[in-house]
Order: sequence, then structure tokens, then C-alpha cells
Amino acid sequence: MISVFFDGKCGLCRREIRHYQKVAPPDTFRWVDVTSNPLLLEELGISQVQALRALHARTEDGVVSSGVAAFVVLWSALPRWRVLAWFVSVPGVRWIAEILYEKFADHRFRRLAHCQAALSSHG
Repeated sequence: MISVFFDGKCGLCRREIRHYQKVAPPDTFRWVDVTSNPLLLEELGISQVQALRALHARTEDGVVSSGVAAFVVLWSALPRWRVLAWFVSVPGVRWIAEILYEKFADHRFRRLAHCQAALSSHG
């Protein structure tokens, strides 16, 4: 089972995850709200701030990915999303997707109060 770690306090993130939950084959994913599972994050070596900054995924064999790479893991397991996973994996496209995702993720992180609170308490 693939574990997907998402920000459950982010409205956009919740809506996107709800969509994936609707279209996902049964028993494919474990959906983990990072705002309510800090101990699980610690076990994986992911800080609360890292988890709030970007989507994370952990494959059945224990490989943890974040950002665009995590989306590729997620989309690869969804029947109608596999083509997008393949397309985003093309080297030039991947590079552009990573730049755009980083810009969006940074903007979202700066705007959300719970993300800033986590950053302040992190050190």
C-alpha cells in the first residue's frame, strides 16, 4: 500500500486528495493527514515543516519521495492518471514541473497560518 502524506488543513490539498480517494482502486493508498500524525512523520525522518511544504509518498518497499516525485508515485497508481505520471517523468517536463511545484508550494506555505506556526515552533 502506498502512503500519501498531505496537509489536511489546506483546503486545496483536501479537495485534491478527496478526488484521488474517489478514483483510487481499493486498498491502494493509505491517506495520512500530516497535521494530525506527527509521530508517523518522525518515524520516517520527515519533519512537520517538510511535510507541510510538499506532498510526500512512501511506496510499499519503503521509498519516500516528495513534491513532483510523490505525485508521480500517486498518479502512477491511478488508472486515468498514469499518462500524466509518465508525461511528468520526461526529463525536461520533470524539470519544469519541479520548478512550478516549488514556486506554488512555497507560496502556499507562506500564506497558511498553520504552516507558519509549524515553522516558528520548528526553530
